[in-house]
Amino acid sequence: MLFIKDGRLLTMEGKVYEKASILVRDGKIQEIGEELVAPLDAEVIDAKGRIITPGLIDAHCHLGLWEDAIGFEGADGNEATDPVTPHMRAIDGINPMDRTFEEARQGGITTVASGPGSANVIGGQFAAVKTWGRRIDDMILQAPIAMKCAFGENPKRVYHDRKQSPSTRMATAAILRDTLYRAKEYAEKLEAAKEDPTKKPGYDMKMEALLPVIRKEIPLKAHAHRADDIFTAIRIAKELDVKITLEHCTEGHLIVEELKQEGLYAVVGPSLSERSKYELKNLTFETAGILSNAGIKIAIMTDHPVIPLQYLPMCAALAVKAGMDETEALKAITIYAAEILGIDHRVGSIREGKDADLVIWQGHPFELQSTVEYTIINGSIVYKK
Repeated sequence: MLFIKDGRLLTMEGKVYEKASILVRDGKIQEIGEELVAPLDAEVIDAKGRIITPGLIDAHCHLGLWEDAIGFEGADGNEATDPVTPHMRAIDGINPMDRTFEEARQGGITTVASGPGSANVIGGQFAAVKTWGRRIDDMILQAPIAMKCAFGENPKRVYHDRKQSPSTRMATAAILRDTLYRAKEYAEKLEAAKEDPTKKPGYDMKMEALLPVIRKEIPLKAHAHRADDIFTAIRIAKELDVKITLEHCTEGHLIVEELKQEGLYAVVGPSLSERSKYELKNLTFETAGILSNAGIKIAIMTDHPVIPLQYLPMCAALAVKAGMDETEALKAITIYAAEILGIDHRVGSIREGKDADLVIWQGHPFELQSTVEYTIINGSIVYKK
């Protein structure tokens, strides 16, 4: 049992407590209040003069799939030998004992959506995992959480070098369209087999992996930087009637009215990086604020290891500097990230009944010189300054 007393609580639930306490029991937030008294058997943390936030969430990264300070031996994020690999599972490639997990906890990040990169048209399954543990099976919050697909330069560059399709944006779209159509047919045959077992199709691992997408249980996590690629992603999602979230959305600020009409979520970033390719020519920290100010729900990402995960609050702070509302920016790395991922019933805010994922700060999270004093995951202190 853990009792955190007298902190300033930024709950992300629309309420700020200037001085309140939190009782944690069995890994969950049991009680929040201004007049709580610590049980005699509780471990007590005095948070007077400190700020308490929910654990931070990165809605798009590759934590544990590109290991720290290693080359090929630790690069497990892109199976770049086949443009269609929906059966790849992030949990089979993540190394939770990589040093970057410890650095994430030191930075107050408690949950991430981690998964394959963007070499392939369909890269594989993202998972939502906590950043504390030694065995990935014990860290999973939800897997799969989304299916990665990619538009634009990355797939065409990878397969052009191999002299195979896709070498154009047309081919990327065609391959994705064809694969989703075949997955729909596979799902229909499975449904028909409930009445007539002779119609059951032969087992297909790729199609099986796509069933949650076809059934709209998880979204396509669509890597798209340029405006035309964003529109292609939306077009295909509508044609195939699947859910989609817009990842990176680098030129989203150029098409804000169209995106507002679509009513989709966007995971914006990484903005603290160089313009390493043509489709990033309009990269700016203003994107997050422009989309948010237009009423579009967004999360802010690091795309770790592009930006080291512990700098997630700095990315949000720079979005504020570029015009984003401060509270909305903090929500973009807490409750909005959780809502976009579909895990807000567990994490993303300080509320009774939710996972006790909490961060105690000396200073506001967006101040450069602020430090994390405690990171708590599932009610356990996993980092103490």
